[in-house]
Formats: sequence, C-alpha cells, structure tokens
Amino acid sequence: MELRKALLKPPIPTLTLQNTKNLTHTEKMAHRLAVRPLRRTMTRLLLLQQAKPISVQNPPNSSRNYISDMRKEAFEENILRLLRNHIQYELDYFPPSQLIPEFNSFMVDERPGEQWITLKKKFGETEEISVDVTMFDASVPAKKPGGVVTGDDVQLHITMIVSVCKGEGGDVLEFICSAWPDTIEIRKVFTHGHERVKKLPYIGPEFKELDDKLKDSLYDFLEIRGINDDLAVFLHNYMKNKDKTEFIRWMGTVKSFMEKKPNK
Repeated sequence: MELRKALLKPPIPTLTLQNTKNLTHTEKMAHRLAVRPLRRTMTRLLLLQQAKPISVQNPPNSSRNYISDMRKEAFEENILRLLRNHIQYELDYFPPSQLIPEFNSFMVDERPGEQWITLKKKFGETEEISVDVTMFDASVPAKKPGGVVTGDDVQLHITMIVSVCKGEGGDVLEFICSAWPDTIEIRKVFTHGHERVKKLPYIGPEFKELDDKLKDSLYDFLEIRGINDDLAVFLHNYMKNKDKTEFIRWMGTVKSFMEKKPNK
C-alpha cells in the first residue's frame, strides 16, 4: 500500500486558481475541485466571526446556558440553511446522471463515498484484469494549435493502476498509467507477488527510458485488453459525473448529522 501511495503521486502540479469568468466547462470543473475546500473554510471562518465568544470570567448560570443553547441552535440552523442551498444549487445547475455499471466488457464498481472506482474483467480463460481509477487528481494547461501553451484551457488528469493476474495466486503485472481526456499514458511497469509487495522492490526504469519497440509492445498489450483511448474518454466523463454525485452526497451526510438531535 505504501508503494502504491508513492507511485500514485500525480506527475504534474495542480492548476492555480484563476478568475472563473468565461471559463470553459473543463476549467469550471478544475476550478470547482480546487475552490470547494477554500469555500468551506471561508464559510466556517465567517460563521465563527459572527458567533461571539461566551465569557468565562464568571461561573455559568441557567440564564447564560440558555443563551448559549440559543446561539448553538442558531449556529447550526445557519449551517443547515447553507447546506440546503448548496445542495439545491448543485441539483439545479450541475445535476448528476445515473452512474454507468459497465463499459465494454468491464464491470464498474462505483465505490460510493470513495475517491476511486474499480473496473474488472476476465481476459481469456485464466487472466483477470483489475483497474483502480482515481477521481481527478491534477490538471495542466492545454496546448493550443501550433504548440502554444496557455492557462485559458486545462486538461484534467486521472491516475490508473492496471493489475493483470494470470491464474489464482500467481504474480501480478502492474501498470501505473495516466488517463488524459483522450489518451492513456504508461508511467511505470512492474511485477509483484499476489499477496504482498516488498518494502523496497525494484520497479524498473521510467517507462519513457525504455526502447521504443518495447514501449509500443506494452501499449499493444494493454490495447487488446481494452485499456485504450476509448477507456480514457469514458473515465473522464464518468469522473465528471462522480464528482457531482460525491459532492452532493457529502453535503447530504453533513446535513443529516447536523439535523440529528442529541439524546438527553
């Protein structure tokens, strides 16, 4: 697991926040991913500023406790109001579609509440393929015609772990890949035992350093197993929808918690 965390570090930096006026759909997605934590933090700070601290110089009494309870109730009602408004806004302007349970011969496990999905399929009589896919984890400026790079448009990035196992209990061939909006890029290729990964295994050179013919052969290996550019397009569309679904789910769980009355 530690090895996977190290390998999954995105190869590119996240996009700097910018003015969202006249942004493309993809830029809005990148901006929403980046700005949500900031928006929630600012909301909490504003609410905390509005809530005056309770004096602790004198011993508490029933009147003071009553006022404290009123402030707490008003504070929580304000949070609930904000959550309800945000949920309704997302449903009105960014409504998610129903998540797709399969793509080509892959079965898709949406893993609700997680930042991953898993795709699985069988290839041939004994080969099993599993693909763990992150939600959007980075973005880079997109190239314009002529090779010009600007910050006006962005490409979102997804990390994939493709695991190929031949036979139960056998070794696993693993590919660490980047899924761009319309293409798959291999970053690492290595093998490990079925049960556990060594603490410091040798995982081979950088993929780009390999012989061109070997690289082409490994891309062909994935291609015939359905790990191709069509899958990259599907994953980007799927993750845009999952991002909406998970954001609304998260706000709903927080709202449900705030609505619960403490047992007396």
